[in-house]
Amino acid sequence: MSEPLEVGGRSELLGEGRPGDRRPSKVAIVGAGAVGSTLAYACLLRGAAREVVLYDLNRAKVEAEALDIAHGIAFTPMGTVSGSDDLAVCADADIVIVTAGAKQRPGQSRLDLAGATIGIMRDLLPRLVEVAPDATYVMVANPVDVVTYAGLKISGVPEDRFFGSGTVLDTSRLRYLVAQKCGVAVQNVHAYIAGEHGDSEIPLWSSAMIGAVPLLQWGYTADGELLDEAVRAQIAEEVVTSAYRIIEGKGATNYAVALAVVRIIEAVLRDERRVLSVSTLLDDYLGISDVCLSVPTVVGQTGAGRRLVPVVTEHERAGLRSSAESVRAVIRQFGF
Repeated sequence: MSEPLEVGGRSELLGEGRPGDRRPSKVAIVGAGAVGSTLAYACLLRGAAREVVLYDLNRAKVEAEALDIAHGIAFTPMGTVSGSDDLAVCADADIVIVTAGAKQRPGQSRLDLAGATIGIMRDLLPRLVEVAPDATYVMVANPVDVVTYAGLKISGVPEDRFFGSGTVLDTSRLRYLVAQKCGVAVQNVHAYIAGEHGDSEIPLWSSAMIGAVPLLQWGYTADGELLDEAVRAQIAEEVVTSAYRIIEGKGATNYAVALAVVRIIEAVLRDERRVLSVSTLLDDYLGISDVCLSVPTVVGQTGAGRRLVPVVTEHERAGLRSSAESVRAVIRQFGF
């Protein structure tokens, strides 16, 4: 194991840490692959935390990623970035982001990854909790809903402080596509993807809005066609398949997912109480219990809070239940 390579020049600046805590806020990122390293870079660019640390078994890679990012610190509001193959680098982190897991290959579904990734979590999570017992844990490794449920059982961390990135990225993809189709700013599209982060996910069309207008009442799109059921189905299909297309073309998705996870980090460290579609353990949510799925959730300093229940159609309710069964079936295969 190596000493962490730590670089940066403004660590004396105080972070956004917990109320009454004057030490800099600290984000630990586990896994220095495409997602983890891009996430560290995105944290720097947005000033999400004052200290970012990367942990990976590959010493040369994790140190190189940290050094490459650090060379741009003069142009960011951040303080320090460290990289190490020693898990102690994660000690006392405010939030731990777990990106390490089996790599998704072209044509492979997220659920196909479950076994290998759960095996990694059985070894990794107890050691992480030992060095960062008070952290909020966010699982990013796929299949995120299965890994989040298994991780909860393995780690023993309270459920409000242990959740998955879920469909935060899928929701962003949905809003982007709707904005493109309707000719509006993506920031004015308010719509959510719920359920599994994967093939059975559900767009909650019945509660979606563009500005103050219900999406189902929007009418014509920017190219003159009605935003009808067929067009909405095309959008939903593209949300589901876009990751496969990106993986086929470049080997991994990393930019958008990093930005999505930074939004979660900011919500926690800054106590924003932002509504995000993270994956949490559900308890009688529209009749769904004992499974981790994504639903609109208030995220702040204490982690995942209130799960919001939007207006849903019977079709959407049935889709969520089907999504829950899809995830639960995989969980059962691994004894959880």
